[in-house]
Amino acid sequence: MTEITRIGSTAPKLRLYLPHQPDGLPQLAERPDARDLIARNTNHWRKIITLLAKVASPQPDDWRTYRDTTLFGDTALCFSAELEATPPSWHWIGGQDNLARFGIDTHQAQPLTPGSAIAIDNQAHLLLTPYPDYRQLPNVMVAEVRRALDAQGFYPTGVGA
Repeated sequence: MTEITRIGSTAPKLRLYLPHQPDGLPQLAERPDARDLIARNTNHWRKIITLLAKVASPQPDDWRTYRDTTLFGDTALCFSAELEATPPSWHWIGGQDNLARFGIDTHQAQPLTPGSAIAIDNQAHLLLTPYPDYRQLPNVMVAEVRRALDAQGFYPTGVGA
């Protein structure tokens, strides 16, 4: 049996790496659906999926529709401790403990502002944030992430963050 290491697009624009997997992974890997993932799992997973949608949605005010209809066409949840190489996309690692799993001792990610908990490496397309939970990654930080990604051309031209 092949180990399932991801849910979502095979060519995502954003990959969120997590240290644990949701319930129903075989079905979700076969047919990725945010509403199904949320229904099969705890509130914890609803928060993760919602934050992924808030960051990835081309329209910042329409993240709910994006989450429920398009999210896994544009993104992927990855569960291995190795950055997927192809195709190129942004790699989002949330949380210090999660980052430690990757053994990335050196990276070029720089805090967005002095003392910021959000760091970005534009060259490697690496985004480091607190763990994707509302308490650790509130909307004000989501807005910072969106501004940083927008500055790198992540969102369609003219959409803005």
